[in-house]
Order: sequence, then structure tokens, then C-alpha cells
Amino acid sequence: MDTNDSVVSEFVLIGLSNSWEMYHFLFWFFFVFYMGIILGNFFIVLTVITDSHLHTPMYFLLANLSLLDLGLSSTTVPKTISDIFTDCNIISFPKCMIQIFFIHVMGGGEMVLLIAMAYDRYTAICKPLHYLTIMSPKMCVSFVAAAWIVGTIHAVSQFVFVINLPFCGPNEVDSFYYDFPQVMKLACIDTYKLEFVIIANSGFISMATFFSLITSYIFILVTVWKRSSGDLSKAFVTLSAHITVVILFFTPCMFLYMWPFPTTSLDKCLFIVDFAITPLLNSAIYTLRNKDMREAMRRLGKRIVGPHGISK
Repeated sequence: MDTNDSVVSEFVLIGLSNSWEMYHFLFWFFFVFYMGIILGNFFIVLTVITDSHLHTPMYFLLANLSLLDLGLSSTTVPKTISDIFTDCNIISFPKCMIQIFFIHVMGGGEMVLLIAMAYDRYTAICKPLHYLTIMSPKMCVSFVAAAWIVGTIHAVSQFVFVINLPFCGPNEVDSFYYDFPQVMKLACIDTYKLEFVIIANSGFISMATFFSLITSYIFILVTVWKRSSGDLSKAFVTLSAHITVVILFFTPCMFLYMWPFPTTSLDKCLFIVDFAITPLLNSAIYTLRNKDMREAMRRLGKRIVGPHGISK
């Protein structure tokens, strides 16, 4: 057989069920969740931009986190919806590589922004008199720029190894999406060393960042407890949303990359959590558990509807 004839030019997703009832359920599940992700995160960004009360470092970082959440979900969920709707689960090799690349750009960037938001809360609670000096507009923009730069470096550092792998045999991926662990299994060579690169680059970094963030939030709570004679209620309400988002974001990442070749059922569950549920919950958590954001959204709603838009 000619070598060129044996090179895989496209991949096929076989993770979707053959049951029509399950197809129907998955289509509406992903469609409804993705619409919620678009509307929820777009509304957060719009509220932060239009409400002067939210022109603070924390909400600037939150708006950028919402954009990354929307971007991360958009790398995979629209393709999944399209595959279900058209019953065509094929993707070309270049498009597969592009999807994987942007998954890691968005994921790496979100990791940096979560670190920035933890630093913002530490500064606001532990160094309130210096908060606006430390978290200056220049510093906030630097955090966002660093998120995109680090995300890109993170993606490229793995992408350069995978793009040159020989794919000459099976081309079926038993999942809802394409990522390094799933695609590497199809390579025609032993990928043991590359597995270690993936674990080191994504798994260990995710785990180290997760425990560092949790430790930092615990440190903040202990500091508040010492300063306020044991009253943690206000600080805990402020930090609980951040801690919840950190847990939601990092738990699937650690499972996926510390155990780079999970079972098919676990892989599908991780996809649903990471790309559909978490981006929607993030927007809900930061709005429902944040008084300033709720009030700002009410003000925005009144401006959109207008003073006479609601019947008496």
C-alpha cells in the first residue's frame, strides 16, 4: 500500500449513542446548555461593561473569565450539536488539531485567570488599604494578557509533539470530542513518552495549581478569622463562589490528565462536566451568589425593558 494512502486524513467520533431516543436527548441537552452558556456569560460581560459600579478589578477579571468560559465551550459543544443534528461525526485532521489547540489555549488561559482572581481576593481582604494601588488597571490588563500568552504557550508545548505523530491505522474516537489523550491512542507508534509530557504539562500543573489555590483561600479565611475574632461569615460568602468555581474547573482536568486514558464512560462524563455544565454553572454562581452582580443585572434589565416596559 502506498504510504500516502495509509495516512489518516479524518477522524470519526463514535461516542454518540446509536439510539434515536438518546440522540434526541443529547441534542436538546447540549443545545439548551449551550444557549444558557452564551446568554449567561454574555450577560455578565454586558453588565460589567455597562454598569459603572462594577468597574473594579474583580469584575474586570470576571468578565474575561466569562469570555474564556464561552470560548472553551464553543471549541467543542457546537460541533457536538452539529454532529447529532446532521448525523455526520467526521472531522478532518486539520480541524481536529485546531479544536485541540484552542481547547488548551482557553483552558490554560482560564487557569491563569483563576489564579489572578485568587490574588485579587487576597489583596482585597488582606491588604485593603493597598488594594487599588496593587490591582491597578495596568496590573489587571497584564493578568489578562498573561492568561492568553500562557494559554497559547501551554497549547503549543503539547501541540508540537502531537501534530507530527503518524496516524496510519484506526481513525475512530469513542468520545464526544477530540483531545490529546483520545487522539494519541490512534498513533502508529508507542506514545509512552508523550503520555508523560501530557501528564506533566496538563496533569501536574492542574493539580499543583488547584491545591495552591485552595491553600491560598484557606490562608485568606484564616487571616480573616484572626482579625475578626472568629467571624468568617462575610469572607466565606465572598470566597465561596471562587472556591466552587475552582473545584468545578480543576476536578475534571485532574481526572482527565492525571489519568490520561480513562474509561470511555468517564471520558464522556468529563466532557459534559467540563464543556457544558461548568461554563453554565460559573455564570450562575457568580450572579446568584453575588449581591453586587444581582443588583447590577436588575439595573441593566430595567434599562433594557424601559420604565414603561412592564405592565402595571
